This record gives sequence, structure tokens and C-alpha cells, in this order.
Amino acid sequence: MADIKPYTIAIDEERLNDLKTRLSLAKFPDELDEAGWDMGSPLADVKRFVKYWQESYDWRKAEAELNSVPHFVTDIQCDGFEPLAIHFIHVRSKVKGAIPLLFMHGWPGHFQEVLKVLKPLTEDGDGVNYPAFDIVAPSLPNFGFSEGPKKRGFASEQYAETMNKLMLKLGYKEYVTQGGDWGCHISRALAHLYPQYCKATHLNFNSANPPSYFTNPILALQHAILPYTSREQRGVGRSKWFDEQGRGYNSEQCTKPQTLGYALADSPVALLAWIYEKLHDWTDSYPWTEEEVCTWISIYWFSTAGPAASVRIYYETTQNVDGRKNKLDHQGLRAWSPGVKLGFSHFPMDIQVQPSTWVRTLGNVVFEKEHESGGHFATWERPDDIITDVREMFGKGGGAFGVVKDATGYAS
Repeated sequence: MADIKPYTIAIDEERLNDLKTRLSLAKFPDELDEAGWDMGSPLADVKRFVKYWQESYDWRKAEAELNSVPHFVTDIQCDGFEPLAIHFIHVRSKVKGAIPLLFMHGWPGHFQEVLKVLKPLTEDGDGVNYPAFDIVAPSLPNFGFSEGPKKRGFASEQYAETMNKLMLKLGYKEYVTQGGDWGCHISRALAHLYPQYCKATHLNFNSANPPSYFTNPILALQHAILPYTSREQRGVGRSKWFDEQGRGYNSEQCTKPQTLGYALADSPVALLAWIYEKLHDWTDSYPWTEEEVCTWISIYWFSTAGPAASVRIYYETTQNVDGRKNKLDHQGLRAWSPGVKLGFSHFPMDIQVQPSTWVRTLGNVVFEKEHESGGHFATWERPDDIITDVREMFGKGGGAFGVVKDATGYAS
């Protein structure tokens, strides 16, 4: 289509020089003796990354690698809001009958997370026994190289509307999704609002309530009388840690994102420390390299809407719910969604690790797989596990096999 345009990531030299200047002028806090990760990002780590980012890191090399896959941009307009230029990766499989898959990131992630699974999912498969996929991996509004709205009220309903309109604009009348974190929540919103288009979702994040005897009597009985599996027992401890020690960022972003935004927009060191804490704490001992971390943070620093914009999704989704059309706050997203098949990959070091009886309250769960390792950024940490699970869920014999009847789309 004419208004779907190729996009090339190209950060100008002025912004690169500004970043290096700001890094060179960084003022670091002191640190208590024997301070550990429990107090936040350690001083030595942050100094090491800042030095590398300023003196050794090559954004142009990273930029070229990011541009090695096809990027596009197109305007999408939600009801009541201005049109937004939405950036996305789109790779069409050459395999006949490939399944359109909308890959959605969360915070503090971005579109880059798809790169480790992109080639295997699009190029492999025979379209019958072994599925192949058309992949659409957008920068969510306010993230990466997508624009963000200027008006208040852009919440889960609008993120879902944007994603659904993008897929329809690409010609996909039916599609499936994959996501964790906000990608999970937006998948849930799509399941509630657009079940005629979004036919199934594969999630690597748990966000559900315990079963109730009033709404899920069988699951509630199972939850009451059956002992937790070893995975579920470990998950109780992990979820307790997050609720008691890891939710500080969430409270700030849900209530006062503007105040936090000044630090994120003005200081690359503050942005680095804020996000790197999550890259460390939410993964399963993943060996982050300086190159990976600097590229990850640079995408936020150079983002179209600015790094402060990304945290607004928390406020907009949790506040002023009564004035919203569909009122899809977190509790609304946890309601049963009929007609859309669900699959879950459980990773032990995610930030919420819930029992199977909980996630089965969300809808028709046709696939579940538990893994011995992995955390919140599963597609980046354990890409082979995500590839295997998605293929199993949508392949012949899988619970979501044949769920997409109309897989045609326009070549962008």
C-alpha cells in the first residue's frame, strides 16, 4: 500500500554527539560499603557501562545490524486521537499458508527482541505439519521509533486498536499474537475487543487472578485440593519477591510518570540505571554484554517519542478507568475471553509466576509448557524455547492448529 513506507533507522550525528557529551559529564552518586543488587544498580556496573557507551560503543554498527531486516512505517489513527506514525518490522514467509503473527514487546523491552526468533519462524516450516509465520513486530506507540500521542487517555484499549488496525492495514483479516509484559496485556485486550480478528495468543507472562467458586468452580476446586507442582511452588516465592522488593518502579510509573520523565529524558545515566536494574533482576542470570546493554538502552534514548514517553502506559492503563470506553484495566484484562485460544510458556524467573489454575481462568487454554530456566525477556534469553513452543502450539496436532483460516496479507 502506498502509505506503508520503508523505514531506515538513522540517528543524526548531532544526537550522537549530544549523548557522548552527556555521558562525559555524568555525576555519579556514592554507594554504601558492600551494597548489593538489593539496593539497585551497583555503582561499579553503571560506571563500566557508561565508560563503554561513551568511549567504545559503536551505534553505527548496531544501527546497521538493526537495519538488516525490513522496517516500515505507516500512520494509524485511533478514535479520538491524532494519527501516529507506527514503526514496525514486517517479514513475510515464502512458505505457503504462513500464519500472521503479531509480536509485541513490553517495558523495558522493544522491537529488537524479535530478532532472535525472526529468521527461524519465517523461513523454516512446510506450512502443513510444521508452521511458518509472517512476522509483524511493531514499536508500540510511545516506544522505539513509533510516535506517541499528545493527548491523555491513550490506554490499553488504544494500544489494542492501533495493533489491530495495523494488522488489518497489512491485509491480515485473521492473525495470532505473541507477547510478554505489555505484549501480554495488549494481547489480552485484543482478545476481548477484536476476537473476530485475533484468533489466538501465545504468552510468556502470567497475569491472572485465582479462580473463584462463582466464576470458575472446577478450577477453584482444583486449586483448593490439589498440591502445587514444584514449578508453582517456586513461582510463589518468585512472585512474593517481586511484590515485596521489585514493584517500586511500577508504583512510580503508575502514579507520577512525568516526575520520573525528567531524569529519563535528561540523563542517559539515569535511563541506563533505571532499565539495567530490570535487565538484571528480571532475567535468569543472563550474561548481558556491554554491546547488548548499550544497544538496548540506546533504542530508548534515541526513541522517536523520547524515553520518558514509554512509562506513560502504566499511568494511562491504571488511572481514570471510569472515563474509558471499554474500561480494560488489569482486572478487566483478566476476565474470561471467549473464542480466542490461549497458550502459555512458563519461565521460572519471570516477575509473576502463577499456578496453571490461575491462567486457565482467562480463556480456552490449549497449550502450556513449563521451562527449567529463563525469565522475563524470554524471547531474548531463551529464543529456542519460544520458537519450539510457538511451533508446537500452532503446528499440526497443536491446540491452535488451523485457527487462522485467512492468512493473506499485502506485501509491504
